Order: sequence, then structure tokens, then C-alpha cells
Amino acid sequence: MKVLLLENIRSILNVGSIFRTADAVGVEEILLVGYTPSPIDRMGRKNEKLIKTALGAEQTVQWTQYKTVTEALRERNNHTPIIVEQTDRAIPYTELSVTNPIFIFGNETEGVTQETHDAVTQHIYLPMRGKKESLNVAVCAAVILYHFSEL
Repeated sequence: MKVLLLENIRSILNVGSIFRTADAVGVEEILLVGYTPSPIDRMGRKNEKLIKTALGAEQTVQWTQYKTVTEALRERNNHTPIIVEQTDRAIPYTELSVTNPIFIFGNETEGVTQETHDAVTQHIYLPMRGKKESLNVAVCAAVILYHFSEL
């Protein structure tokens, strides 16, 4: 089972785009953590902006909302959590060899929380060759998901 975890992603449009990519590569479940928007808001209404961007992928990819990463990972101990972020411990994504990954993407500007850094030992990053330090989280997720789509 391919699993993706989004922690405190603030943009509804990024989340919708990630849902579309997740569907395209066969992700079976997205774990939405913290204030990451979901297809159904906390009042039980459809999140129209997310749904418009996801183009129906919110109906084909299972999703679950959690308060913390620890809670989201608790039931998935047969998976390997991997932070996708530029850190001192990160290796280039092309050097990773893993089965049953849970790729973790954090907030667009702050990255993942300290709690997540404390709980997850494996980190990967996308090498940047231009002047910018990073890609948009939805674009980064697409690169990672397509690269590992055969797992």
C-alpha cells in the first residue's frame, strides 16, 4: 500500500494537486495531519476549492485526518516513514532504497514539525541546481511519487 502524509500544508490548492498526483500514481491513502485541509471541512461541508483542484481524486484516494504525525503513524508500523525535506540528515531521493514508504511532506515554508523530526530518522531531498532553494510542495510530491511509483 502506498501512503502519503501531509503535515500542516496550508494551501488548499497544493493539497488538491497532491490528491490528483496521488491518484495518478496509485497512492492508496493520504494521511492529512494538523491543519492540512481535507475534502470535507470541520463543519462537514465539501471543500470546494480542494475538490475543484483534485478533479475527483478526493473520491478515489482514501484519506484520513489526524491531529499529529505520531497518531497517524501509530497504526502503520509495517511502513517506513520518510521525511522529504532538505535537512542535515537527508540524502538525495535517488539514493533511497525502501519498501512500503510513507513519504512525509511538511508546511510550505516551515517544513515538518520538530515532533516529526524526532520521530522519523530517514530523510530525502530533491537536489536543486538553480538559484532557488526548493520547489513547490505539490511539484516536489509529484517528482517523488512518480520516481517511487513502482514500489
